[in-house]
Amino acid sequence: MAIAALAACTPKQENPLMADSALPHGAPEFSKYESTHYEAAFLEAFKQQRAEIDAIVANTEAPTFDNTIGALERSGRLLSKVVGVFYNLNETDADATMKETEKNITPLMTEHSAYMTMNEPLFARIKAIYDNKANLSLTREQEMVLDKYYRTFVNGGALLNAEQKKQYMEIEKQLSLAMIKFGDNALAETNAYELLITDEKDLAGLPQSAIDAARELAQATGKEQGWLFNLQKPSWIPFLQYADNRDLRREMYLAYINRGDNNNANDNKAVIAEILKLRQQKAHLFGFDNFAQYQLEDKMAKTPEAAYDLLMTIWNAALPKAKAEAAELQKMMDAEGKGEKLEAWDWWYYTEKLRQQKYALSESELRPYFSLENVRKGSFMVAEKLFGVTFRPIEGLDIYHPEVETFEVLDSDGSHLALFYVDYFPRATKRAGAWMNNIVEPSNVDGENKRPMIVNVCNFTRPSGDTPSLLTIDEARTLFHEFGHALHGMLTQAKYPTVAGTNVARDFVELPSQIMEHWAIEPEVMKLYATHYQTGEPITDELIAKMQATSSFNSGFETVELVGAALLDMEYHMQDDYTTFEANAFEKSVADKIGLIPQIAFRYRGPYFNHVFNGGYAVGYYSYLWAEVLDADGFEAFKENGIFDEATGRNYRKNILEMGGSEEPMTLYKRFRGAEPNPEALLRNRGLIK
Repeated sequence: MAIAALAACTPKQENPLMADSALPHGAPEFSKYESTHYEAAFLEAFKQQRAEIDAIVANTEAPTFDNTIGALERSGRLLSKVVGVFYNLNETDADATMKETEKNITPLMTEHSAYMTMNEPLFARIKAIYDNKANLSLTREQEMVLDKYYRTFVNGGALLNAEQKKQYMEIEKQLSLAMIKFGDNALAETNAYELLITDEKDLAGLPQSAIDAARELAQATGKEQGWLFNLQKPSWIPFLQYADNRDLRREMYLAYINRGDNNNANDNKAVIAEILKLRQQKAHLFGFDNFAQYQLEDKMAKTPEAAYDLLMTIWNAALPKAKAEAAELQKMMDAEGKGEKLEAWDWWYYTEKLRQQKYALSESELRPYFSLENVRKGSFMVAEKLFGVTFRPIEGLDIYHPEVETFEVLDSDGSHLALFYVDYFPRATKRAGAWMNNIVEPSNVDGENKRPMIVNVCNFTRPSGDTPSLLTIDEARTLFHEFGHALHGMLTQAKYPTVAGTNVARDFVELPSQIMEHWAIEPEVMKLYATHYQTGEPITDELIAKMQATSSFNSGFETVELVGAALLDMEYHMQDDYTTFEANAFEKSVADKIGLIPQIAFRYRGPYFNHVFNGGYAVGYYSYLWAEVLDADGFEAFKENGIFDEATGRNYRKNILEMGGSEEPMTLYKRFRGAEPNPEALLRNRGLIK
């Protein structure tokens, strides 16, 4: 479908997406945007940026950084605005019209991208600057921007011949649509399953908070009686942890891990095969043996082998611990005298029993201290102490859903840094997981200093009756994690959008998020924010001591399921022949190769592995572990100097958070830490070595 073919659209003056916002800082006016506005706004945005590109090409002056690269950075303002708003809503609150718009726009986005990257006169200007960059007195940030543009154009087909460019375009269109299909199927599968319990005996073992939440969910979905559980994490995790009914645990577990693998209309196995074949074709076009090589060329790891070696180092330390944990759980089951063998749907349940037996600690004891409001205040408090920023609720901003809250982020001198939106609870229109998005990208080209607008999206336990949202420790760490991404986006001082904020190498982007998780569970920090939601009393020293004692409890399981998924991702994309590929058989072959024990599944099986098949983490799931080497080592700097040490915090802000991608990642890290990271810090952090 050519862009010109979609002529019928809302007139420009009637479309609020094309108008300037009257809200503070130009914030989006969500209440004015209707689903029917987006397609027309995209078409106008494509048109405007094409005109800007044409003007760059038509410039008769010799190519310079400013009249070519700078001009590209200044182009596409409307498109950036529409993309920021549309794709955030499409993941959180989309309707059928928006989903149809996504399908219509996706091939047009491919065409538009190609209009830039396959534009020979434009690339000629970029190449002329790139080839002469040593003589241009560019700043280091400008060099990084130039290098990124050059790589983007080369990876986008600029050096391909005419026939190859045609093939590339077709591959990109098919790939984009296949990825959309994968995501739609995964969401439909998650929403399709419901476990309605009508016999109260089947609730045995569940904490009252989980029972109350299930009753409210049943009522909210029109069930006159019973308790409803679904495949949202706040529902299925406590069910597997506490429900005594083993048959129902089995049903819930299998429903969760078989999403997209039910041989129905939402089955993703064939979609996986299609995506992998298309990615391989793309890699071959560029002269690579496989997609993993193509994808990692400009990442910190550089090669699939380097990433794989790191994963196997961690795997080899974690697998024996996981096997020992399985044996301990089996011993507990044997003591019950039922003659049952440990299965995957038993792991959470007996792990929780073992936690209570060994440490007299259960998650239900901790939850009252981790209300969502307290945890969020704790994350804000850490940022204020370390980085000198404050978060002020702001009135008068438009929101896209009633549950969204908004804050203005202020620097220590009171100056405006960013707007921050939070969207914390599950709903049928929202995909699973947690993430950070730029609603508005930052830019300081020509001194305009347009500050970012950031959103954190999560799927936390909802409030229930008079009880506020009470988070598990895992959820509390998730909030701090996504807040770390938000800080990376909000505190950026990079001048050019292409390298601002989180626009960094995929295996570096998780450093700011993962390092923040450490503060969530530091005793000194918890004493300041973890207060009982009813009494206001701070978390007790006894509970903190128990938490510390359990810090490496179940770490074999947690590490194996995470590293296993990363290895699965690598294996998917390191193949050079998919002729006989079948998703389930391949997945089993990987599990067998690495020795994954049957009581543990990959954290994400292929048919619902959104990170890899409907996101930006293809050949990138390893980055969580790669970045954990950095975050574990980096946090030791704070432990050495004091976890609230202002000098260390300002050093980290200046050299990591503010810099974005304006320097090579390892250069930035060494500037902060003084040396390259020690990989053993990760193993120590996970309790895999002493």
